[in-house]
Amino acid sequence: MAGFHPEEYEERWQRYWDERGIMAAPDVADPQRKIYVLVMFAYPSGDIHMGHFRNYAVGDAVARFHKMCGRQVLFPFGWDAFGLPAEEAAIKRGLNPRDWTLNNIRISRETLKRCGILFDWSREVTTCLPDYYRWTQWMFLLMYRRGLAYRAESSVNWCPNCKTVLANEQVHDGRCWRCKSEVKKRQLKQWFFRITDFAERLLKNLDSLDWPEPVKVMQRNWIGRSEGTIIKFRAETGEEIPVFTTRADTVFGVTFVVLAPEHPLTLKLAAGTAQERAVAAYVESALKKPEYLRTAEDRKKEGVFVGRYAINPLNNERVPLFVADYVLYHYGTGAVMGVPAHDQRDFEFAKERGLPIRVVVKPTDAPTPDAATMEAAFTDYGVMVNSGQFSGLPSQDGIKRLNSWLAERGLGGAKVTYRLRDWLISRQRYWGAPIPIVHCHKCGVVAVPEQQLPVLLPKGDIDFVPKGRSPLEDCEEFINTQCPRCGAPAKRDPDTMDTFVCSSWYFLRYTDPHNDKAPFDKAKAASWMPVDIYIGGIEHATMHLIYFRFFNMVLHDAGYLPYEEPALRLFNHGMVLDERGEVMSKSKGNVVSPRELIEAEGADVVRVAMFFAAPSDAEIRWSERGITGARRFLNRLYNLITSRCSWLPTHTPVAFNWRDLPPQPLKLWRKLHQTIKRCRDELSRRYAFNTAIAAMMELLNALEESPCLDDETEPTRSVVHRVLENFILLLAPFAPHTAEELHSLSGHKPSVFDVPFPDYDEEAAQEETLQIPVQINGKVRGRITLAADADEQTARNIALQNPKIARYLEGKQVRKVVYVPRRILNLIVS
Repeated sequence: MAGFHPEEYEERWQRYWDERGIMAAPDVADPQRKIYVLVMFAYPSGDIHMGHFRNYAVGDAVARFHKMCGRQVLFPFGWDAFGLPAEEAAIKRGLNPRDWTLNNIRISRETLKRCGILFDWSREVTTCLPDYYRWTQWMFLLMYRRGLAYRAESSVNWCPNCKTVLANEQVHDGRCWRCKSEVKKRQLKQWFFRITDFAERLLKNLDSLDWPEPVKVMQRNWIGRSEGTIIKFRAETGEEIPVFTTRADTVFGVTFVVLAPEHPLTLKLAAGTAQERAVAAYVESALKKPEYLRTAEDRKKEGVFVGRYAINPLNNERVPLFVADYVLYHYGTGAVMGVPAHDQRDFEFAKERGLPIRVVVKPTDAPTPDAATMEAAFTDYGVMVNSGQFSGLPSQDGIKRLNSWLAERGLGGAKVTYRLRDWLISRQRYWGAPIPIVHCHKCGVVAVPEQQLPVLLPKGDIDFVPKGRSPLEDCEEFINTQCPRCGAPAKRDPDTMDTFVCSSWYFLRYTDPHNDKAPFDKAKAASWMPVDIYIGGIEHATMHLIYFRFFNMVLHDAGYLPYEEPALRLFNHGMVLDERGEVMSKSKGNVVSPRELIEAEGADVVRVAMFFAAPSDAEIRWSERGITGARRFLNRLYNLITSRCSWLPTHTPVAFNWRDLPPQPLKLWRKLHQTIKRCRDELSRRYAFNTAIAAMMELLNALEESPCLDDETEPTRSVVHRVLENFILLLAPFAPHTAEELHSLSGHKPSVFDVPFPDYDEEAAQEETLQIPVQINGKVRGRITLAADADEQTARNIALQNPKIARYLEGKQVRKVVYVPRRILNLIVS
């Protein structure tokens, strides 16, 4: 059947690529030729949606382009298959999470193949299979051996709906990142990874990464580096109370100290005082509140007197101790000094309770504020006053002197702290990688030996429904074991690992996915790493994108990797919204299935529509109108090559010098090279594929309108031949099936991806003539056409001869000319 019918050839070419292994990468890469293109792998909660499709299609276009440029391309894929969403969905349907997940993977894999996404499927990984999570458990043991995995009792984030613990990064505005339930606090013994040991490196290395600045800003803020001072106050009863402050210059103005409700000294110090019951009640109430509410800036600052006093080490002054919920135990030291004259929060707290306000820093060029009449705290740096031997010092100098004074006496000193907390990885759910730890009455905590990995999830009749503790705790066949050290009866750790542990190293497994002796071969990983371009969403900025950097640093320090950072460049694709600008979701019923669209229109039409809708890093509103335009474009090109230019397979082009071409074929040749330049620029760096496709549409227009198409003389016919051949190659990364079909119909053997991507001649790509705006005193008054290389005098003369512009110059004198070649001409007149 004649004409553009993608359903007749798309699946045929997909089978061809699959059988040939066209994107198969070598085991060991040539460092000079390799490029590792990584897209964030999928969570198989259902079939692929349009957001997935956009992410993977961008990666596919980039990978295909680099293959055509002669690079060794690693473009793998896999499945982030453990975790809460799959388990919740399986529970609702009365299914085993494994069955639910693997069936979703099968469906999604078929959809991706039908989309024509050319992953190297020989490297596919699935995190819920033992051949993968065996090595996730190995990673845990590596952390444990290096002192980076530890178990501690802590106040943890608890989701009452998911019935599991959440890491700090998984709590968004006080709610669970997945189900949006309000997060509560619980005291539990949990496993942590000591990511805080890497805080400074995680922060400093951001400067060297080619990542979007918003992601780097989010990570810097999340890591939250603060330079300040530790000052060791002491309770009257003898206990040391270190506080952290960034304003040590205000220490002589301390009139109270505040402890966090979680602080271990809070209840201890209140015991035996008249305040004991009030403090206990306050602590119980405070711990039920979400952190985002406790720390809200516009909230009234609550607190209760502990019944004890602390001693300021600088002046030995006795100040009252309070407990207040706006202080968080895991930030700083869990204790803060109250300086009401120089901190607005402390000022409000002191005013409500009648606490003293003492000014100890004055403005540099103004009198000392009167504490009795102050309406707000003075929070700027200035000059220290009422501060003993430090009076008269500028704030910054005073801080340095105080740091030295405190350090010399063992009372504190300079300190850097971070907002980043250790990563809590324990989850009280079934569907995750079991933690490879055994608890023995005799030996205590014992790591499972590597040769006994994997610790397998039980497959029997398991009650997956969460009850506030891990379902594995009630599974006799799993929980009961022998101590690997002494052989006595013992219990396995009942918790599973956070699914983000699995996704923190998957990019390394791709380099050696079938290794059963190690998570990856060092030489293979070193040849492919680091990832050259990582494509995914910005929503992972403070979770996965921090965690996988941490894992890479640990493996680097342990001698497994030569690079500290896993990904040199990060590209954030935009979201896909519906026509009303709403996020697509099953609950709203506005999800568009790429598979249904592809079955109706063809994969290439959907790809081109997606690419043309907006730059790849911008959000788009999906509309069927885009499908119509994409279909029309491909249909016109297909018919042009197969009908109007059906002579292509039998024509042998002759050599020609483009500089000697007549005007019409020269115009086509220049347009081709301008298009090649646009496509190369976008595929190499910016990924604004809409402009590349727009350039191809312009080239198609130029072809259809050119008299050269009907000119059978040489070298014109050969120019058309070369333009069409190169057009097909330009199309290949964006509409691969159609490019492959046209390449074949034009008389070439497959595959189009074995042919080098076109390069451009810089001289040929230059415009011969162009239009630029002409301003008079800054206002646009017209446009002129001139040679692309025209100088200022030529541009001025052409403008002065333009009748429209000349009208604005009558009776005026040109005082100055501002000319930006190829851009604008501005005439300053009076």
